Amino acid sequence: MNLITAVDRHWGIGKNGRLLVSIPEDQRLFRQETLGKTVIMGRKTLESLPGGQPLFGRTTLVLSRDPKYGVKGAKCFTSVEAVLEAVKEVPGEDVFVAGGGEIYRAFLPFCHTAHVTYIDYAYEADTYFPNLDKDPEWVMDLETEEATYFDLCYSFRRYVRKR
Repeated sequence: MNLITAVDRHWGIGKNGRLLVSIPEDQRLFRQETLGKTVIMGRKTLESLPGGQPLFGRTTLVLSRDPKYGVKGAKCFTSVEAVLEAVKEVPGEDVFVAGGGEIYRAFLPFCHTAHVTYIDYAYEADTYFPNLDKDPEWVMDLETEEATYFDLCYSFRRYVRKR
């Protein structure tokens, strides 16, 4: 299973239920990596998407504490175990955890690859992703050259869990 996220230099991912910044190339990478795949997200992340609707061309699995929660075009679950059961027949490389913070933390132990857009800027954030650079179970095995979006510098990194 994979996860995909964008982090600032302190591994912040959001503030007040929104992304810290929107970088077009990061959005293209997200689309390219997840199109045709299964995406796992929390209710709040789903509701932050345009129209609060699942992303086109993906199987969307939503984790919510509310057993009555439902949204057209998505499969909803109330436990991590139920989501894992739902994806057990899907090849791991075709499953992406897409946030938010609680969802990342819940599924990180089950992930083998992390696709991280690293933004070299410190935002005011209230939601953070675990710092994989400080986690001995993970190693960065790929980093692109630094790119810029206006005055922001960023790179794409891939982390893999050590076997």
